[in-house]
Amino acid sequence: MNSSILYVITGPTASGKTSKAVALAKAINAEIISADSRQIYRGMDIGTGKDLEEYGDVPYHLIDICNAGYRYNLFEYIRDYKSAYDNIKARGKNIILCGGTGLYIESILKGIELPLVPENTELRKELANKSLTELTEILRQMKTLHNVTDVDNCKRAIRAIEIQQYYQDNPEIQIKTTPHPLKNALVIGIEIDRENRRNKISQRLRQRLDSGMVEEIRSLIDNGISPDDLIYYGLEYKYVTQYVIGQISYDEMFSLLEIAIHQFAKRQMTWFRGMERRGTTIHWLPYDISDDEFIASVRKLAAGAVDLEQNK
Repeated sequence: MNSSILYVITGPTASGKTSKAVALAKAINAEIISADSRQIYRGMDIGTGKDLEEYGDVPYHLIDICNAGYRYNLFEYIRDYKSAYDNIKARGKNIILCGGTGLYIESILKGIELPLVPENTELRKELANKSLTELTEILRQMKTLHNVTDVDNCKRAIRAIEIQQYYQDNPEIQIKTTPHPLKNALVIGIEIDRENRRNKISQRLRQRLDSGMVEEIRSLIDNGISPDDLIYYGLEYKYVTQYVIGQISYDEMFSLLEIAIHQFAKRQMTWFRGMERRGTTIHWLPYDISDDEFIASVRKLAAGAVDLEQNK
């Protein structure tokens, strides 16, 4: 297969992205770069669904690169992605970008470059006592809110305002963030119907709890990670932490978490549909297709992409 193509495999949680990416990687001599905003953290294994045994002998990148409690951001992801990409490319191997964090994937596909925005201590003091609603409205006046995760808590909203203020104060920096879309990307979406997705999410949640997810989070807290830092990561880490520290019961934790993951998968699909509206072509393949059929379909799409590029 053509090594100039960036293969992207994405889709909602529980769609089976990783297993499909691994099967493809073995077939085309590729390495995998993760596009998951939480799998970067060490020790956060069960809750983020790393399933590292799935990779077998396929090399992977941008997993387990930060300590739990750290606040990793998009700037760092783009920087680390480029480093991993260059490293793999230098060894002449194909590259698969795989994950469900739409912001990361779309930023790479658009070729966005971000400056390192410093902390604005005075601005943070001004915003410190404002409610999430007030912060959201301030941010809304500064930018169009495409990414709802900008404003799911006060700390993220304040950081988003800080970044926008930096751009306003430094217009020459803003110009450098103009996207330069990639021309050699083949984006594959793993499509799963709502009912099967919901069933797989519920089944996987039970499996993770049976596999020691509560114990994993209790261990992180025992090792000095604050509950607030874990709650910041959302989903499993929010609700299981609340259970561990006694804020909610086990049954409440399970129910609230199940609902939250279903809602998260719905938001992921909303993001992917938005990507399509914004010009990204996503080739959707069914989640229950066999690995051989999946690989054959990707090969056919890749050949078509190469022909299209050559005929331009």
